[in-house]
Formats: sequence, structure tokens, C-alpha cells
Amino acid sequence: MTTRSVGSRVLRLEDPRLLTGKGRYIDDVGRGALEASFVRSPYAHARVTDIDVSGALDIDGVVAVYTYEDLGGRMADPLPLLLPHPALTHARTAFPLACEEVNHVGEAVVMVVAASRYAAEDACDRIRVTYEQLPPVVGIAAARAADRLVHDDVPGNVAAWLVQEVGDARVAIAAAPHRLVLDLEVERSASMPLEGKGVHARWDPDDDSLRVHTSTQASTSVRAAVAAKLGLPVSKVEVVTPDVGGGFGVKIVHPWPEELLVPWAARALGQPLRWTEDRREHFISSAHERGQVHHVEVGFDEDGVLLGLDVTFWHDNGAYAPYGIVVPIITSTQLLGPYKPGAYRVEFTSLYTNTVIVTPYRGAGRPQACFVMERTMDAIAAELGLDRAEVRLRNFIRPDEMPYDHQMIFQDGRPLIYDSGDFPATLAQLRKLVGWDDFAAYQEAARADGRQVGIGLACYVEGTGVGPYEGGHVQVQTTGRVDVATGLTSQGQGHQTMLAQIVADELGVAVDQVHVTTGDTRRFGYAVGTFASRTAVMSGSAVALAARKVREKALRIAADALEADPGDLEITDGVVHVRGNPSAAVALSTVAVLSNPLRYAFDEESKQATQFAGADLSKPPVAEDDEPGLEGTDYHSPMQSTFANGMHAVVVETDPATAEIKILRYCVVHDCGTLINPMIVEGQIHGGVAQGVGGALYERMVYDEAGQLLNASFMDFLMPYVTEVPKVEIDHLETPSPLNPLGVKGAGEAGVIPGMAVIAAAVEDAEGFPITRMPISPSELFELRRLHGRDRVDEARGDR
Repeated sequence: MTTRSVGSRVLRLEDPRLLTGKGRYIDDVGRGALEASFVRSPYAHARVTDIDVSGALDIDGVVAVYTYEDLGGRMADPLPLLLPHPALTHARTAFPLACEEVNHVGEAVVMVVAASRYAAEDACDRIRVTYEQLPPVVGIAAARAADRLVHDDVPGNVAAWLVQEVGDARVAIAAAPHRLVLDLEVERSASMPLEGKGVHARWDPDDDSLRVHTSTQASTSVRAAVAAKLGLPVSKVEVVTPDVGGGFGVKIVHPWPEELLVPWAARALGQPLRWTEDRREHFISSAHERGQVHHVEVGFDEDGVLLGLDVTFWHDNGAYAPYGIVVPIITSTQLLGPYKPGAYRVEFTSLYTNTVIVTPYRGAGRPQACFVMERTMDAIAAELGLDRAEVRLRNFIRPDEMPYDHQMIFQDGRPLIYDSGDFPATLAQLRKLVGWDDFAAYQEAARADGRQVGIGLACYVEGTGVGPYEGGHVQVQTTGRVDVATGLTSQGQGHQTMLAQIVADELGVAVDQVHVTTGDTRRFGYAVGTFASRTAVMSGSAVALAARKVREKALRIAADALEADPGDLEITDGVVHVRGNPSAAVALSTVAVLSNPLRYAFDEESKQATQFAGADLSKPPVAEDDEPGLEGTDYHSPMQSTFANGMHAVVVETDPATAEIKILRYCVVHDCGTLINPMIVEGQIHGGVAQGVGGALYERMVYDEAGQLLNASFMDFLMPYVTEVPKVEIDHLETPSPLNPLGVKGAGEAGVIPGMAVIAAAVEDAEGFPITRMPISPSELFELRRLHGRDRVDEARGDR
């Protein structure tokens, strides 16, 4: 009997290929093609007054040099605004190449095409661009002051302003017996995938078609954008996403200027062309995230129960806003976490600055939201002298209140309604896992030993599986192999394994018989993309529905062959048989042969489908409502997002002399509904925790007043090594979602969301003073000790 795969720790099918060096990434595509390189602005804000390319033209191997003046038609227009919103009243996007003005260091000004990257880079060095420098706007404070403007036609540097309110929060807070005010800040950071962006394009003049390979999270959307900008029918553009060495959100943005310029130039030159981003380009010309400043006012009663919450925050969206205001919208709505806030008002202003654009980075606004809400909950507990876990428990949405309508609008334009979850049970599991109730004794013993230890707790809810849809195609080949295709892309999450497990169970075949293709518009042309922890929910559900269609057809065809009722049949180990009578059986591969009536026989198996093989002559070979082949396509388009949730706890030790912060334990309880593959989910959590630790203790983008990024290399931008990432202890809770056929909720961003919040809470517990800004370094903790009159260095020296 076929072993059920869903819920099992199936080893990743893609790993043998990837781990033995057989992966095929964007830089492996198109060897021998022409190469592109870019002249990028050295200034944060300037007018381009002259471009002299004459010095580049004599370099051996240079094929072409392009500036904005060479672009025409739609290519000369600004890049698309991907996500319009009524509150985004002053949307501005960049041009593929700078048009008269540059607005951040790294903005592309000139494109050079040469026989090699070396020649292209040399040519870039010979090009002379004359700039008239303009005063830059750097940081949220400068943007709010608006003494200088990023865009002359955007008053106050305000891209968007939005308020959502449920009840009258300010009245509720004013009437509350207890009130607190907090000011909190999260600095700017960025994702650092192992592989940067890259694109290869080949134009076929014989049929006026274009094939593009790009390292993206949205191949079908890149296809549509390229077709629109180049004036081509979508059917004449193929976009293939090979193996992708990490995305984390930066590759959901599309089209990047290079994703348009490389295909455009490849068509113009009639030669294949490629470009691969180098690491400095990734720092200064891709995308960043996180930077927000929050002002919180909260009212609560003697038990710590929330009565009113009023949050105002400012979001730095960088020089342009191609991805709209999704990040601050997510922050404003996901800030609520698992709690009932009483009356709630949230207001945000999204501001332009002369810095790299801000678009979703794993977590996408939720880490900031979680930091703000969990710092607020801890402040309430401290104010009342209550246990931090107990305060949270008193404010949780209860399981019997699901589905819970927050009466707000989420990032997908649909109601913010939690579909499932048992927050008290999650908290109970976490308290047990980390030993919350016994920690006070451990902390006291550590203090007696001269050690500073603290424990933190953070809760979150994550909207996953946002629409509008995803699709899947499933086909059983005559060899018994099952091919699956879906349009979204994979960046190493284990999609091929997870989707294969789903289809294997639906069709009663072994997992290794299922072969999955993602991100190839030749195989599947309609999709949205990989983001917002949506693959299992959206494509998982779609391929399950498609496989069910295939199963239904297989049983119907087999029933005719076996002269049985379809309801009496089942599929086991790739064989369709009568339930209780395995000898009355036909292989699924044979069913695939029979599904396609043939005139010609090509092998022994195909003889069974030819016209003299005993077909029923009373009906047509292919019924009016049927089609040849054992295959099916279906789509999943939900009414709303599903909402996963989880809670993290961490134990830290802070060095009394150096202020170094060391993580001693890191515990996670996560609920993503039905677990398809617990090992893959845990891998996602491990990776997310690593990025959460980075966001809490190391990673930040540091700009000076001139808009120069001061740490645009791995020598200066700190990330956690494996030595800094703790062992992660994980437990699971499964509350299935009622919104999809699998009961699944997303897991891709779970590990990173509460990282800053939980580590801040633990450091605060160890040190005894508030932590209001992240990330926090040893030098910053040392300074906070001085400001709070807690000079641990002197104390440590005195003890010695």
C-alpha cells in the first residue's frame, strides 16, 4: 500500500542535484553571450547635465553604449507602479536609465554592452558623467522635516498617508485607568541572498520571439512586463527562472531596470546578452527594508487588558515606490498579532528619501509590527508588575472566537479576518518548552554567580497565502511518471518536494515518480509569484485540485477497462485496482495510454489505445466533454488570506564587561495548519531565525548625511555566522485552515518575524532597562548602561 506522504519528513528531492554542484543558476545560462555593465550614480541626489561616452567607444570588445536618450517608446517611460493604492497619492518610480536626475547612489545612468564583462567594466570607467549635485534627504527625520525634497513635485516628501481605525481609540485611551506612551524605532536593513539578480535574453528574429532567463520570484509577471515595455504579444515572450540562490523578497520586485534593458538590447543587437549583479550593486541598487519610527499610546485596565491602542508611524520608502505601500500596510494591520486591542487606530506616513528603494524583505513589515506590539505588551506587564506571559494570555483572541474579524483591510484589499488558531495552546506549549515558569530561579542563581541572563517572549500572526490565485497542471505520462507544473518560482524552499508529496498522495504514487517544474512560462503561463508565504497554500492547493481531476479521470477510464464501477476503485503504488481485489487491476501508466485514443501504435503499450483494440463503438473516441491525455489543470483563488501564527522565546546572557549579547536558548512553537513536510517547515524556521538574529543584533544599512552607504560590502555589513545562530528548539501546533483543500497556512517567514521583539525582551530582562530601538550592538548596549546609570564595566572590574 502506498505510504502516505503528507505529514512525513520526506528528504528533499532537489538536494542531490543542488548539493553535488549540478544546480543551474543564472550565471550558468548563456555562456558566450555579450555582457552588460552599468555606470551608476555616485551621488544621492543630482542632475545629470552631460554624458560623454567617447572614451568608451575605442575599447576593444565594446558593442554598444546606451543612455536614456537611446530609449524610445514605452522603454522611455518610468517603470510600472506595481501596486497602486488610493492612499499612495504621489507615486514615483524610476526610469530604466536615469532621465535628467538621479535620486540615490547606485541609480543606473549608462548601460554598456561588450564581448566580456571585463571590457564592459573598463568601458564604464571611461565614461564621464557630469552631475550638478542637489541637497539629499537622508533618513526619516530629514524626510519629515521636508526642508529638502526628494522630488520637487511631492510636497513634504510624502508618498502616502493612511489611517485605519476601529472604535474611538483616543477616547478609550483617555478614559483608561492606565496609560503608557512609547517611542520605538527599527533601522534599515536588507536581504543578502547568496546569488544576486541576473538576467539573460535571446531574441529569435525568425519568429520575433524572446526568451528571457532571470533570477526572479515572479517569472510570469516579468513576462508580462517585458512584453508590455517592448511592445510584444505575451505569447512571444518566454521567461524561465532557473535555480535561484535565494530571494527573500528582493526578487519579487519586477521588472528591475536590467530585466527590461537586457532583453531590449538583445533584440536591438540581435545577439544574446546577459548581466549578473555584483555584490556592491546589490547593496546600492537593489532594495532595502525595515526602517520605521513608531509612536505608541496605549490604555489598559488593572489586569493589563487592552482598552485602546493608537499607533502613528513613519516609513522610509526610499527614492521610489514601485512596490506601492504594501510594507507599511502590513505593519499597520499585522501589528495586532494574536490580541484584541480594544479600540485601535493606526496612522502611517510613507516618506521619500534619497536612498535605495524599500520593498518587502522576508517578514515584509511584520518584524517591525511585532517589535512594536510586543514591546508594548512588555511595558504593560512592567507597569503593573505582572507576568509578561499572563498579560498576553489575558489579551488573546480565544479559539471559540474564530474566525475573528478585526474590521480592517489587509494588504490584499480584503478583510483582516483570522481564519484559525489556538493562541492559548501555543503559549502553553512555549512556556513548557522554554521552562518559562522556572526561569526566575535560574536567573537568580545566575546573578548570584555574577552572570546577567534574561528571557524574552514574543507572539505574532502572519497573513499568508494572499491571492489572487495560483494554478497547477498535473499529467501522468505513459511511463507512469507524473509531471507537475506551477507558475510560481522556487528559491530553495523545497517546493519541488512539497508539491510532489501532495500530488503523490492524491494519485497514489510514490513521491519519486513525481517531477515538479516551477517558474517556466513555457510549462505554465498564469501565475502571480513567490512571496507572502503562499506557495503551499496557493500552488499546493492548486496542484491538489488538478491531481484530483486526474484521479477522477483515471478511475473513470480504468473502470471502463476493468468493467467496474469507479466508486469501487482505488489507486495504490501507481496501480488502479478494485478495492479488496488487487488482481483486478490496471497500471496508471496503462490508463495514461488509454486516455489518448490512437491511430498509430509506437510500442506494445500504445497498441491498447488504437482503433482496432476493442474500443466501444457506441460513442466517440473522445467524448464531447473530454480531451485526450491523463492530465488536469486547476486554480486556487481564495476569498482571503490564511493566518499562521507562532510564538518565540529566547534566553540571553549579556557580558557585564563587554556588553556582548549571547543567545543561550531559542525556542519556537509554530502553527501553519496541516504540516506537509515537518522537516521543510523546520528548515524554513531555522533560516528565518538566523535572519531574525541578524536583524536584532547585526544587520543595518548605515548612510551618512550625503546619502552614501558606508557599509556596502561584506567587510562592513555584519551578518551572523553559523557561530552566532543558536540551536533552535521547535514544537508544532496544527490548527487547519478552513480556507483551502489542504488546511495549510504559510511558514516561510515565521522564523524572522519575532526576532527583534523577542531578543529585545530578553536583553531588557537581563539589564533592567527598556530596549526601544533595534538592532542593538554591544557598543549601544554599553551606552544604554551608562545612560541608565548601570555601568556594568566598573561593577565587573570591582567584582574582580
